[in-house]
Amino acid sequence: MTSASVVPSPPPESLSQVERVVDTFVAPSKTFTDLRRSANWLVPLLLTIIATEALVFVADRKVGFEKIAENGLALQPKQAAKLDQLSPEDRAKQMQLVVKITSVSAYVSPAILLVFLVIVGSILLATFNFGMEAQVTFNQSMAVVMYSSLPGIVKALLAILALAVSTGESFTFQNPVASNLSPLVDPSSHFLYSIATQVDLFTIWTLVLAGIGFSCLTKVKRGACMAVVFGWWAVWVLGISAIGAAFS
Repeated sequence: MTSASVVPSPPPESLSQVERVVDTFVAPSKTFTDLRRSANWLVPLLLTIIATEALVFVADRKVGFEKIAENGLALQPKQAAKLDQLSPEDRAKQMQLVVKITSVSAYVSPAILLVFLVIVGSILLATFNFGMEAQVTFNQSMAVVMYSSLPGIVKALLAILALAVSTGESFTFQNPVASNLSPLVDPSSHFLYSIATQVDLFTIWTLVLAGIGFSCLTKVKRGACMAVVFGWWAVWVLGISAIGAAFS
């Protein structure tokens, strides 16, 4: 008897950059598995930059940086109280500086975001490679982080839509869309309010995608990948909330 020859299964079809973006929302495992073939993350980076700059432009035209800066100060009573103690002339000068800082930081926010994501990608790379004996490259880690961040584009588009149909009187870049728990918390309770703003639908969506992404690239179980991603996020939230409460 002759044994039947085994026909090897065909390799998975490679995805185009556009297909990767679409599949991130509808079939994320396909996108992240394809990162084994190519870890290019230029397209999601460009889309993030475009969406972010579009939101800044619309907010500038519809609300204005002066009003946005005032809304931001309303969430920082300590800083607002210091300004109120100044003479009208000095307060006006300080507000001009605050508005300038707000406008500049808004327009350069994509660069700031990229630096932040590089740090996140590096931390997750070290965690999986040294803590869980995975073999992930830096580009793969960055690709997972960048594609996982794509829900932020949806959030930016919703914020633009909200500005288009409203006055935007209470708009802030820190909380452009009511997609988190902040409406349930008094803003004067700074620590809890900061945590509530971080418990955001789009943030959780991003974290879940990152967990799926690293599980597709490594032999680490999906539950463990989720634990790593959500664990680092919890550390970040508690740290940034504590720092924010101390200076608010």
